[in-house]
Amino acid sequence: MSTLTVLFRQMTFALAFLAAMFTAGSAMAADPIKIGLSMALTGGLAGNGKAALLAIQMWADDVNAKGGLLGRKVQIVHYDDQSNPSTVPSLYTKLIDLDKVDLVVSPYGTNLIAPAMPVVMQKGMTMMSLFGVGVNKQFDYDRYFQIMPLGVDSGYAIPNAFFEVVKAMNPMPKTVAITGADAEFGKISTDAARDIAKKMGLKIVYDRSYPPASVDFAPIARAIQSANPEVVFIAGYPIDSVGLFRAINEVGLKAKLVGGGSAGPQFAAVKAQLGPMLNNALGYETYVPSEKMNFPGIQDFLKRYQDKAAAQGIDPLGFYVPPFIYAAMEIVGQAVEKTKSLDQKALAKTMHENSFPTIVGDIRFAKNGEWTQPRMLMVQYKGIEGNGVDQFRDPARYTVLYPPAFKSGDVIVPYR
Repeated sequence: MSTLTVLFRQMTFALAFLAAMFTAGSAMAADPIKIGLSMALTGGLAGNGKAALLAIQMWADDVNAKGGLLGRKVQIVHYDDQSNPSTVPSLYTKLIDLDKVDLVVSPYGTNLIAPAMPVVMQKGMTMMSLFGVGVNKQFDYDRYFQIMPLGVDSGYAIPNAFFEVVKAMNPMPKTVAITGADAEFGKISTDAARDIAKKMGLKIVYDRSYPPASVDFAPIARAIQSANPEVVFIAGYPIDSVGLFRAINEVGLKAKLVGGGSAGPQFAAVKAQLGPMLNNALGYETYVPSEKMNFPGIQDFLKRYQDKAAAQGIDPLGFYVPPFIYAAMEIVGQAVEKTKSLDQKALAKTMHENSFPTIVGDIRFAKNGEWTQPRMLMVQYKGIEGNGVDQFRDPARYTVLYPPAFKSGDVIVPYR
């Protein structure tokens, strides 16, 4: 074989090799970045789950319209967890082992986030958590980040906001009733409320939980009335919160303040369902349409969300969950771009070390993955007439009582 022939064959092989490498590289570059999650699309949390998934998909569409992350499109891979905690571990195992997702986001809500944690920790994944209260207290996982503005001591954020309002009253009340659902969120909130009340020197004249499946709340309302508390702290889930507020109004409970920790009034459907029964009640919110919360980008997001939500028949206001879910995804995207990789350890390090601008304001995480500063709003609902939803777009329906940076008015007492 001549030298010329050998050189020709070597060049041919080299060109073929480079072509193969180029083809493979192009294919890899075209692969989407997969982000996996389970979401409550049926069952008791479906209303919030569908709103959360819409916000996630809006973020993915926005990112892909700008070219994706690291030059790759983003693909959301999701399964319906049916609002059932027992389905979560197998779904996250499937997402990571079979679907080969690059990133994971948590399910919605404390009860569903907790069962995902052992799987996520075993696989070493960094996880953005969507509306979990006190989850990482039991796991202490350094790659866990939570988007609800609860602060480092997350279980205390909502009760603390309620009792800060109580503390500012003149004269300060001396007696309190505490009640809540006997489930994860209710227990965490009422435990914290009990602790805070004792430290404030309040006398607890009623302190009982109720089964989450309760349907008759009249006996609870009457028992609280008999105890004659000056303030009543409630920590329930949406269905029982509606039942309890109805019973309180039917019984004609007399107290200076009522509410504080009830999940439910944050959502348009519950607001409309309760209507004037919410007047003067206290409730926690993450966002209200006030000038002090007009963060860059949030109005544009809410307008686009509300247009889509109306077509899908989900929460038409979208004040409580959707902006924060979108913000959570903004942080995930910014962390990937800052890190310039999908390495889980590097992503967690980036998320711990940086502040992230989002549509709900700048967010920085503490060591335990919660916001460094809590920002739960304690509001008093006012001026509600009838059961129309649109009235809740008006900032006048909410008086922000706490925290001071977002305060918009003074508390009105008594509740009734």
